[in-house]
Amino acid sequence: MSPQHTTIRFGGDCIRLGRQAVTWREAVTAAGKVLETIGATKNGYSDRMLWVIDAFGPYVVVAPGIALVHARPGPDVRENAAAVLTFPDGVSFGHPNNDPVRVVVALAVTRPDEHVKIIAVLAKLLDNDEAVDWFLRADDADELAAAITEVVSPLKVIGPEGEPLPPAR
Repeated sequence: MSPQHTTIRFGGDCIRLGRQAVTWREAVTAAGKVLETIGATKNGYSDRMLWVIDAFGPYVVVAPGIALVHARPGPDVRENAAAVLTFPDGVSFGHPNNDPVRVVVALAVTRPDEHVKIIAVLAKLLDNDEAVDWFLRADDADELAAAITEVVSPLKVIGPEGEPLPPAR
């Protein structure tokens, strides 16, 4: 399945701006709660994301200021989805070079092949020296979602009712 045939749930309802967290656990749990609130995951997915970091360390901090948190596909994932949370004050994940994290992108996927494809497309969004500032300047979740959708255009991005998310104006 090519990226353009991979559907992912994302929209303004998947974004939380200007959050605060004292620990990386709080930040990851908050991101998991967004995925659960939109119906993409069941209770327990946040715990699996925490387990991954406990087991493998802060490798999820993929760039300065950015963490891409996720767990493998499992029965607690209902649909492919992404959530974005910003933490202007930063959160330490324990990464030697890329802390503090100010943007957490949470990902839930239903199949292993989609996991790799979606992460590859998201890397395009996150592989930019100005990405953190771009996220932190955002003050409207719907506008940010539309802008992100343009960048990840190889993916078919859908909103809460399964409709395609409109591009940025």
